[in-house]
Amino acid sequence: MIGLIGSCAWLAVAGMPVAGDGAGGPAQGATSPGSPAQVESTDVFTPGHSTAWSAVRDFFDWRSRDPVQPIAYTHKVHLANGLQCDSCHTGAAQGPIAVIPGVKFCMSCHLVIAADKPEIKKIAAYQARGEEIPWVRVYDYSPSAHVRFNHVPHIRAQVPCSTCHGDMTKQTTARRVVDMNMGYCINCHNVNQASIDCQTCHF
Repeated sequence: MIGLIGSCAWLAVAGMPVAGDGAGGPAQGATSPGSPAQVESTDVFTPGHSTAWSAVRDFFDWRSRDPVQPIAYTHKVHLANGLQCDSCHTGAAQGPIAVIPGVKFCMSCHLVIAADKPEIKKIAAYQARGEEIPWVRVYDYSPSAHVRFNHVPHIRAQVPCSTCHGDMTKQTTARRVVDMNMGYCINCHNVNQASIDCQTCHF
């Protein structure tokens, strides 16, 4: 029986159909004879994955710590020149999202600064084509985690950016130096006497 339950759980995570809903009723989305077919909305959350492998990677949070970026942006050079984190990642002090800068923002400086450097020429080429830079996210939560991270309360509590992002003055392209899992977050909240109520982070 345990083996059957385990198999069903893995099939559900992988997005494969499982007969029954666990309560003896028909499977979700099933139709009874003679009833019209149900059409599922594409904007409804589902824990399903496109492949079993993507489900396994998501479950164990297997992803690159050093994602390859389209532009080899060097944080340490910009920080050494006096820029602050929120100079580029605007919005973090006002809302949940720290904006990733667009091509126009980068070129507002690099139209004249270091314009002959190879990486800057790549940025200029994106602008000339009318394209945004396809930055690769370094930190993120799986949709199935139902986590609603908000930068504002952390900034208000004076949590240094380096707590989660590492010392950016020593990094070129950003790399994931902290595993933002539940254990890490709960430990930090306990140390700083912040709420560990489930609804603080999850919805």
